[in-house]
Amino acid sequence: MLIGLIRHGLTDWNAVGRIQGQSDIPLNEEGRRQARLLADRLKNEQEPHWDFVITSGLSRAQETGSILADALGIPLLDPDSRIVERSFGQVEGLTSTEREARWGKDWILQDLGQETEEQLRSRALSFLEEMKKKYGDNHVLVVSHGALLAQMYEALFPQQCTERIGNLSLTILENHTAEWKLNLYNCTRHLEYASKEN
Repeated sequence: MLIGLIRHGLTDWNAVGRIQGQSDIPLNEEGRRQARLLADRLKNEQEPHWDFVITSGLSRAQETGSILADALGIPLLDPDSRIVERSFGQVEGLTSTEREARWGKDWILQDLGQETEEQLRSRALSFLEEMKKKYGDNHVLVVSHGALLAQMYEALFPQQCTERIGNLSLTILENHTAEWKLNLYNCTRHLEYASKEN
């Protein structure tokens, strides 16, 4: 089994550094362009053949997934709530400057109604286990969110995956036994090539 994990495309809130959390912020035009660039990359790569796409229920992930599914000619399955972004409680919608002005630089350590890292990891790993059991013979594209994916990677590969997860980055996990193997991590070369061409 292969799972291709993708962070959704850029939104206006991403662009100005506002924490989105579970606020349903749509893709902007750049985010749609990014999704098309990844779709082109996946279409042009001979292997692997992806069987279907599954996303979180937030529109930025669903639209990214829809662009990929349409380009690849594969099904877009119903969304899964376990891969929705972390709930950030009172800090959703605020920039770094606004967060620090209200609660100081250590705001992330305070109880401001945000979901814990343990809760986030638990639902991320639950999703992965079900994918393995239900679709173990398939290659699955999954469109999710930065904080969720970062915690999933940290849970699976402690201290190995520490980069910020980029918009429209691709990470590929492989599983044929009990352990997940990291084949590709946080790759955005499809975006970098496009930047050089422009």
